Amino acid sequence: MTPIISFHLARPGDANPIACMSRDLIETGLGWTWTPTRVAWQIRCRDSVVLVARANKVIAGFGIMYFAHDVAHLNLFAVAIAHRRRGIATRLLRWLERSAMLAGIATIELELRRSNRDARSFYRQAGYEEIRLVPDYYRGLESALHMARFLRVNEKVGLQLYAGRPFVPAVRQSR
Repeated sequence: MTPIISFHLARPGDANPIACMSRDLIETGLGWTWTPTRVAWQIRCRDSVVLVARANKVIAGFGIMYFAHDVAHLNLFAVAIAHRRRGIATRLLRWLERSAMLAGIATIELELRRSNRDARSFYRQAGYEEIRLVPDYYRGLESALHMARFLRVNEKVGLQLYAGRPFVPAVRQSR
């Protein structure tokens, strides 16, 4: 039987399972930096949204987004392996993007491991652009790919904005 998926803002008690998912699904091989204490701080932070997808009562996925002046940063985002390919990631991301739009955010930014082809494809399909490669971003062990999605255009000049500046796409590097 397929579980019912529901979406909710995270509660303080969700910090430990979110942190463990980050350790196991995102930070593998890099050391654990998104500890329960750090996640709990994000849950309490008024400039962040921490969204969870629950399959019955178990967290199936989550997203942590931090809001600045007109740029939001998707700090963490994951779906448990057992719950992938069911549209949970797309629904989580769209919920977070709508929140950013309502907050007046122009751009959503994120980083992911350069080697994470599945995530790279997911974000591209969701409308994110590759901005730049950041060598040795993850503790000197792995490079990151910086991506962004532009939610609005500067109405005065018709330019897409990246961090408040006109966007010029990065030149794609061959592999």
